[in-house]
Amino acid sequence: MFGEPPYPTIEAKAAHLLYFVIENHPCSDGNKCIGSYLVVDLLARNSRLLRDGKSVIKDVDLALLVAESDPKAKEVMIRLIENMLAVNPR
Repeated sequence: MFGEPPYPTIEAKAAHLLYFVIENHPCSDGNKCIGSYLVVDLLARNSRLLRDGKSVIKDVDLALLVAESDPKAKEVMIRLIENMLAVNPR
């Protein structure tokens, strides 16, 4: 966008991708599964899925967390996901 990427980091891209696929329901069914798979694939393709041999995605089910969240908390949810995935959390 205007010469700058709208989501500058892999974590920001993953967080927005997960949120938008789950909340905007682009598919007739399976949006949480599809969104989760896309995020794992995005992280894996960018060598960000593993840190110190362990997955950056913890036991928390991010898809359910996003699905159950209030739409007014969109920015909070996106920042939460970004920080969970970040190498150096803010």
